[in-house]
Amino acid sequence: MHKLFIFSLLLAIGVQAEDKPKPDNTVPFKETPQGELRLHIFNPTGLEKGQKRPAVIFFFGGGWNSGTPDQFYNQAAHLAKRGMVAIAAEYRTQNSHSTDPRACVMDAKSAMRWVRRRANKLGIDPNRIAAGGGSAGGHLAAATATLTAFDEPDEDTEVSCKPQALILFNPVFDNSEAGYGYNRVKDYWQEFSPMQNLHKGLPPTIIFLGTNDKYVPVATAEEYQRIMKANGDRCELFLYKDQPHGFFNKAKYKETVAEMDKFLVSLGWLKPLK
Repeated sequence: MHKLFIFSLLLAIGVQAEDKPKPDNTVPFKETPQGELRLHIFNPTGLEKGQKRPAVIFFFGGGWNSGTPDQFYNQAAHLAKRGMVAIAAEYRTQNSHSTDPRACVMDAKSAMRWVRRRANKLGIDPNRIAAGGGSAGGHLAAATATLTAFDEPDEDTEVSCKPQALILFNPVFDNSEAGYGYNRVKDYWQEFSPMQNLHKGLPPTIIFLGTNDKYVPVATAEEYQRIMKANGDRCELFLYKDQPHGFFNKAKYKETVAEMDKFLVSLGWLKPLK
């Protein structure tokens, strides 16, 4: 049954990672001193007024330096076809906006709040919003759930930025001296690193990692999972033998999307494929 389910998912995914779909629309969600930021939205077929669908917001990778939302267009399009509202978010980066990693976290939190605040208009269930991302984008997704610092000044923090599920593709979620990016964030790393801010009550989490990732050791992901489980929280870790950083949009695209789909089915957010 398990193999049959995976086979059905692989057939349903169909699209190759290099075939970029297009969002249904883009909307501005934040005005910053460095420019406007937008959300790239994929709507599910048959979304009607008054409906409340589960949603996901994806954050692209690029070391907080670069990157574009289309990195997750394929994952977003897949989940839209499966019935979710799927969003790929812009955020400020060093190369495009001359900002440091704190601005990235602020923008990720702002995106989560903007979507939750306008959930009814967008056809979204405000209690079923996931955050996802790859590499530095995986850090941002985890940050929205774990970090209490780096809220945008004057933003309404009564609207929660916390997701109800996390989908993390080779996330750089340890920013200690032994982790990723420490030299850039060393003045505030303890507030910035999700690994050091894990606490009981975090949302169900799925992590995808290649065993040859040069930025995220397998031991780091296993320790993250261990802490979450010790806190009584759900954390699934999928390791892909000999795969490097960024493998999820290349060699193992279909496999990771299939496991992501199964994870969301297990939460009751998607219906099982027949």
